[in-house]
Amino acid sequence: PLPLRYNRGKAEKSRLERIMDNPCTIREQEPQPYLAIRTRTSMGQMGSVLGESYGAIMAYLGEVGHQPAGAAFAAFHNQDMQDMDVEIGMPTAVQLEGRGKIYGSVIPAGRVAECVYTGSYRQMEPAYQQLAEFVAEKGEEATGVAYEFYIDDPSEKAQEEVRTLIVFPLK
Repeated sequence: PLPLRYNRGKAEKSRLERIMDNPCTIREQEPQPYLAIRTRTSMGQMGSVLGESYGAIMAYLGEVGHQPAGAAFAAFHNQDMQDMDVEIGMPTAVQLEGRGKIYGSVIPAGRVAECVYTGSYRQMEPAYQQLAEFVAEKGEEATGVAYEFYIDDPSEKAQEEVRTLIVFPLK
């Protein structure tokens, strides 16, 4: 577990305790079809890129008569905060064809490590560190892709209450 930094104040202590109260687990992931847009962006532009991409995917889903089959997600294929390679997606009940920059694919079946983070998206790093340490402690190795499934809509909850499922597929 990550050490608490009490000198950062009660809010920071509380946030880290919440992260640590959500245990990490390893489970089998079933295949999950999805629609997505893959792009490159900086972390500073991520919010607007996510919003535009989810809007386009939702509009397309409406056109083809389908609804999302789970929480919206982002799959990060690198860790370069200035040039992030990110897939922005929505799970679907069945595999669908895309159109234009929207494509259909499947999150593959396999073992994953995961934990739920509660709080602001801008302060997720300790949760990522906790999950990476958990994976190492279990003698596992992550593939290098990190998924964030956005359980709660940040427009409907306070930032400190928003939950995100962080998932590392395992080799």
